[in-house]
Amino acid sequence: MRIDIITVLPELLKSPFEASILKRAIDKNLVSIHFHNLRDYTTSSYNQIDDYQFGGGAGMVMMIEPIDKCITKLKSERDYDDVIYMTPDGPTFSQGIANHISLKKNIIILCGHYKGVDQRVRDQFITREISVGDYVLSGGELAAAIVCDAVIRLIPGVLGNETSALTDSFQDGLLAPSVYTRPSDYKGWKVPEILLSGHLKKIDEWREEDAIKRTEERRPDLLE
Repeated sequence: MRIDIITVLPELLKSPFEASILKRAIDKNLVSIHFHNLRDYTTSSYNQIDDYQFGGGAGMVMMIEPIDKCITKLKSERDYDDVIYMTPDGPTFSQGIANHISLKKNIIILCGHYKGVDQRVRDQFITREISVGDYVLSGGELAAAIVCDAVIRLIPGVLGNETSALTDSFQDGLLAPSVYTRPSDYKGWKVPEILLSGHLKKIDEWREEDAIKRTEERRPDLLE
């Protein structure tokens, strides 16, 4: 997978890809990340990429021309499956969306700033909009990093155990069941006996029941 990220703050985005699972995925050539500074595509002598909004009002708006030039250049070099815009008024990101994007080959992620982008950018270039929650960040960079992390870990070969991602919360519409590790008895706090039994069928049944119980208690909305 190739991910091209369009941003005005590439330095803010680079660190998550220089460690842990994301770095391993890059080192194994399972994914490539490319940052594009939007200011490199402006014709303004001041590298201006925003302007006052028509009709008045507080806040600046990202201009269409630099974005158009950047996306057009990228599209001239390869085909893209999705052009994603990170915006708080988009559909909320979910595990299902991450699963879908992980199957793509080439994607562009545009990070919003200020009051957002000129609406014509959304009308003409964007194929998918994503929000990471009902709150506003100072820019789309951190949100883009969240999406990349959730998507990249689903790519075959990224995780040490490929079945691990399949048992994560939300993959089957439920929260993941409780998990335990050694020691089995710590200060009298014991691991459920069934997990120590070696009876795989009963363990699977216990985990399914526990996942349903935890979901009912913590996220009943997922069961509606």
